[in-house]
Amino acid sequence: MDYTNKQIAFARDKSTQLSSLTLLEDRTSHTTPNSPKKINKTIEIVSLPSLLMSSTVPLNIGIDIDEQLICSILSRAYQQVSITVINEQIDLDILAARRPDLVFSGVKYFNFENRKLWLNDYLDQHGIAYVASNKAALDGEFDKGNAKILIKKAGLATADYFTTEPDEHLTEASIPIAFPLFVKPVASGDSKGIDAKSIVNNFADFKSKVADIWDKQNSRSLVETYLSGREYSVGIFEDSSSGKLTAMPIEIIAPKNKNGQRILDFDIKRFDNEKVIAVKNATIREQLSELAKSAFVALNGKAFGRIDIKLDHRRIPHFVEANLMPGLRTGYFYRSCHINLGLTYEQMILRIAKNGLA
Repeated sequence: MDYTNKQIAFARDKSTQLSSLTLLEDRTSHTTPNSPKKINKTIEIVSLPSLLMSSTVPLNIGIDIDEQLICSILSRAYQQVSITVINEQIDLDILAARRPDLVFSGVKYFNFENRKLWLNDYLDQHGIAYVASNKAALDGEFDKGNAKILIKKAGLATADYFTTEPDEHLTEASIPIAFPLFVKPVASGDSKGIDAKSIVNNFADFKSKVADIWDKQNSRSLVETYLSGREYSVGIFEDSSSGKLTAMPIEIIAPKNKNGQRILDFDIKRFDNEKVIAVKNATIREQLSELAKSAFVALNGKAFGRIDIKLDHRRIPHFVEANLMPGLRTGYFYRSCHINLGLTYEQMILRIAKNGLA
């Protein structure tokens, strides 16, 4: 099968990433005396062909993971842990016949003979447990406009918005909300398409940014009322047994750009130039936690995820977007676990696996 046309540039600083993961491997490489007996469970880590995972991430990957590192971590706690590479549907059918206790994977879907097969829906059909959310939930959060519809239906705060593309809104009078506005791709991750020109204050800048997103990201634009307050991300853990949600807020502080604005744009994320700190204000922390948990439920999230939130000029938290398959390297989800719960990387991975097996 050919994934080549399904790939997108893997926008990360590789040297920084490898350095960070080396530290994680050092952290998780030791064993403690009198280690407990391994749990009698079978876990398969499902991946795509390794050739395609070297320098790019296919569009059908939801969670960016280091399969070897996760395999190493899980192998110290569970009796049978392996990495399974899926090349064609028969590989997946053979996996289903083996009936592992858990599939740990960041793959959203496979392309088999020009049709999409969603991994977690397939596993549901075969009664096999997995981590993260199903197709219906992922569809809801991937399109940022659809996600905001669900959030508004739940009665939760989110900025006023509309979607557009070049030549759809031809006059300033046709724009339904007032400037300043924030413009970004309607379906994209890692802040792709976001830069200093995303904040627009007039119709000419609006048209220019919408055209730029259409040309460079091949996407319609989501246009929102600009939220000028602080920026946060809230990691969510769901207890599979009780349904209880644990919220883990962090504040993200981007450096000021040449316009004096703090925008968490593509380059800042790529070069890891933002600061991530604990949320110490008890009132804000509680507001963020409640909004994030309510948003997770409204989007039908499962197991774990991340909800991004910004304050408006009145310090009221507003839902921005969600990621129900957040990356499991050294990004915001891991940092939310570490800052709020004191979890090491190994403990985070083990908690995700334990929850999936519950």
